[in-house]
Amino acid sequence: MDLSGDLQTTFWTALEAAEAAGVTPNVVRNWKYRGHLAQARTADDRPMRNLAGQPLFRATDVIRAEKATRTQARRTYAVPVLV
Repeated sequence: MDLSGDLQTTFWTALEAAEAAGVTPNVVRNWKYRGHLAQARTADDRPMRNLAGQPLFRATDVIRAEKATRTQARRTYAVPVLV
């Protein structure tokens, strides 16, 4: 996933968002359902979709949702101890 562009104007499908966040597409859909991630909206406040009808999410919102859910879950990663 290329993160070099302007993330404020980059839109991802659930699959692309999942790839960028390192989760499954179902997790992204759960974030939306639980209110952690809002679907991107047009200037006239309609939900944005791609040509296939899939919902689109702003890249910055995906990154914020991923960070918030990891922080909320207090996930830590074990560091192996060498003896």
